[in-house]
Amino acid sequence: MPILAMDTATMVSSVAVADNKRLLAELIVENKLTHSETLLPHVEQVLDMAGTGKEALEAVAVSIGPGSFTGLRIGLAAAKAIAYGLSIPIIGIPTMEGLAWHYPVPGIRVAGFIDAQKGNVYTAHYQWNGTDFDEVRPIEVLSLEEAIKVCGGLSGTVVAVGDMVAKKMTKLEALPANLLIPPKHTMMPRAANIAMAGLRKLAAGQVGSVMDMEPIYIRKSEAEVLWEKRQEKLKQEAQ
Repeated sequence: MPILAMDTATMVSSVAVADNKRLLAELIVENKLTHSETLLPHVEQVLDMAGTGKEALEAVAVSIGPGSFTGLRIGLAAAKAIAYGLSIPIIGIPTMEGLAWHYPVPGIRVAGFIDAQKGNVYTAHYQWNGTDFDEVRPIEVLSLEEAIKVCGGLSGTVVAVGDMVAKKMTKLEALPANLLIPPKHTMMPRAANIAMAGLRKLAAGQVGSVMDMEPIYIRKSEAEVLWEKRQEKLKQEAQ
């Protein structure tokens, strides 16, 4: 029984269908169109490519962040609607855990670098244990410089993945010798990775709730910060 997987945490929009034996179909697009315009048409296209009807799906797996606030909300809303409509489980996969699935290789550490705006990154580290990934450094917000320095302080090989690697780190002249920058197609989010992680969690019974699942934001959105500043200003003016 196949699962449907989606990743909309960055500018990349990716949808895949996979089962325990193979990746049946995947669509990856990075353009100026919004996820709200492309996601559901891509779901229909990928299901058609895989020769899979909606009624055959066993679960929906979705990237839940951190990442773009709008992209995460769109992806999770679509995943919830599909899971609820088909009465199938929903599985939330942290964005950087999904990124780690590019490198299920013993002996290396995979470090995620996702744009957190204003020169900051969401970052976390993962290592392959032979069957799954262990989170060896939890998700946090650091400056890009700090996140790179953390990697340089480690003794083993670290592979950098995520949109900030493509945006900023490939342009840096000096990086720690143990920090490797892979080709772009093996550093950006893809739904196939979300599917692989989702299949493991589904087999282990680690599924979420359509009613309760929320994105992993880590920090407040710019709109929330501005609203709070506005409210504080209004309070001061009223005094």
